[in-house]
Amino acid sequence: MARVSQQHLDARRRQILDGAARCFARNGFHATSMQDVLREVDLSAGAVYRYFAGKEELIGAIVTEVLDNIRGAFEDAARRSPPEPPDVLLGTVMARVLSGEFVGGVDGGGQIPRLIVQVWTETLRNEELAVLMRTGYETVRTAWVAVVEAYQAQGLMRDDIPAEHVARTMIATAQGFAAQQALFGEVPVEVLRNGLRGLMSMGVQRPG
Repeated sequence: MARVSQQHLDARRRQILDGAARCFARNGFHATSMQDVLREVDLSAGAVYRYFAGKEELIGAIVTEVLDNIRGAFEDAARRSPPEPPDVLLGTVMARVLSGEFVGGVDGGGQIPRLIVQVWTETLRNEELAVLMRTGYETVRTAWVAVVEAYQAQGLMRDDIPAEHVARTMIATAQGFAAQQALFGEVPVEVLRNGLRGLMSMGVQRPG
């Protein structure tokens, strides 16, 4: 029997994850069955279950991947000197999140925010997913703390305010923007950027 290459195994896993993400974004977690996923990816049950034990494992893999990608984006930003200001950085990362870049197989637009809110809701009843979310949140928070500390080291932000407090507030801003998109419809990311610029301008005189 010919040996299956790791490249083939990785591509098949990617195919399954992308198909499951499309199903979840389209129909929600509870309305999506494993049969729906099998039809979406056009694979047998045996082929899919070789990689994932069931729907909850698929959800966990998608969540972990998205959070890892978001963390990586902020870690990249922290390494820049000086780092991009919050309006640019948060706007850029949110644009990438909402475009579907971090969720393979899912188009941008309204599907991504709905998928995000579904994940949050699912964590309230699924303790394993809640643990994944808490772990992922901590990695993203740590990356954001590094960004804030870089701002402070460059003299771009007050250093008498704990970096963790600023990081949590910026994460809450991103979460709130995603929730608004899911609940009230799509809004350009430029709205988020402009709002942050407005808040950052307090005490700064407009040019003549």
